[in-house]
Amino acid sequence: MRTYEVRTYGCQMNVHDSERLRGLLEDAGYVRAPEGDEADVVVFNTCAVRENADNKLYGNLGHLAPVKARKPGMQIAVGGCLAQKDKATITRKAPWVDVVFGTHNIGSLPALLERSRVEQESQVEILEALEVFPSTLPARRESPYSAWVSVSVGCNNTCTFCIVPSLRGREKDRRPGEILAEVEALVAEGVLEVTLLGQNVNSYGVEFGDRYAFSKLLRACGSIDGLERVRFTSPHPRDFTADVIEAMAETPNVMHSLHMPLQSGSDAVLKAMRRSYRRDRYLKIIEDVRAAMPDAAITTDIIVGFPGETEEDFQGTLDVVRQARFAGAFTFQYSKRPGTPAESMENQVPREVVQERYERLVALQDDLAWAENKLLVGRSVEVLVAEGEGRKDASTHRLSGRGADNRLVHFAVPEGVEAPRPGDMATVEITYAAPHHLVADVFGAVRRTRAGDAWQRAQDAPAQAPGVMLGMPTVGAKRFEPAAGGCQVG
Repeated sequence: MRTYEVRTYGCQMNVHDSERLRGLLEDAGYVRAPEGDEADVVVFNTCAVRENADNKLYGNLGHLAPVKARKPGMQIAVGGCLAQKDKATITRKAPWVDVVFGTHNIGSLPALLERSRVEQESQVEILEALEVFPSTLPARRESPYSAWVSVSVGCNNTCTFCIVPSLRGREKDRRPGEILAEVEALVAEGVLEVTLLGQNVNSYGVEFGDRYAFSKLLRACGSIDGLERVRFTSPHPRDFTADVIEAMAETPNVMHSLHMPLQSGSDAVLKAMRRSYRRDRYLKIIEDVRAAMPDAAITTDIIVGFPGETEEDFQGTLDVVRQARFAGAFTFQYSKRPGTPAESMENQVPREVVQERYERLVALQDDLAWAENKLLVGRSVEVLVAEGEGRKDASTHRLSGRGADNRLVHFAVPEGVEAPRPGDMATVEITYAAPHHLVADVFGAVRRTRAGDAWQRAQDAPAQAPGVMLGMPTVGAKRFEPAAGGCQVG
């Protein structure tokens, strides 16, 4: 049987799409290549949001050219956002690439590979609109205990730094019943935790005219027996409304963790970014979330050095960071995204200035996150044990997982105690805090779960490759009809 490897770059959407690509390939008879082996088919699922994304791709393709030359029948495919953007440019620059496909037709990959093999020439197929909603495709998930579930694809926003809307298209929403059917199918497989995924989850429902659709979806997830944790990403401050806060606070299995992108604390920069909120609106959201959920852990995204950003603008960002006291932040130095309005804006900030501001921001955020984490020392937390979260676990003799607030916890298991499996729940006491993780050297108890059982079955099975298959959900969809009403465009 022919083997495959999927290499993923970029956001959670790409990670989830790669699960679908692996599922499609295995459905077509391919098997995952063992670690370290040269695969018969290598698929690049690309990202286009970084300035040097194309250099990285073509460098990797160049490394594979001699491998393909000595390996008859090997095929290389390129998909994702960079493929959607560059189209036939890829096969001109790297003629040894066999297949190029876009963000709207990932389901075509097996057919394109076969057509290329038979016709002995490159196949380029880029659609400008979604062909099949990705969640209807088979998936090979990496985790038996935690899963992504798409609620929408595409984005209706026009942020000047972002190329996603032109590559992913306008927002397309799934019907609530389809989403809930997939969640139920996942739970039946052993999954305990789902993350609802969209470019802007808060505008979910725009297609069928229900501005409260997302909060209703959260509440509906609360009635699914066996589903212990519900998360979502990413929301948008413009569309984040009180009904969502209420649903988070009142639905027991919706976690009190929130990722709320800030991008900048300066109204002038937010306007230039075409972000349709201002700092006071943002801080009011944080205030309302903490009033409803005092234990909420809030994380964010921040861009430093956007064109035209002054020192005063940057001080505004630092001020919001101090007030918000984020549990964590994904901080980025602005880099030009080809094809975005910001690429050609005047007053590009010198690289050395961006670097210096970035270092100040990271230092401040680390200090604040460390202080917030120290407040948890001495508290007991229930950790969903994970696989691969702790890079140093082997040397520290600890296991790792996430608390309900999504903080990373490394914990020790006493000698003589049966170690929990990935997917099991461990109750531990926090003994040490660092800016980006917690340590628990006081062990409480283990709760063995269906998810841990699923992980164990996957280890015991004579599997051709790791992962868990999930096809189109066959569980009956719950009745969940949107109410009539106005829509909120994302």
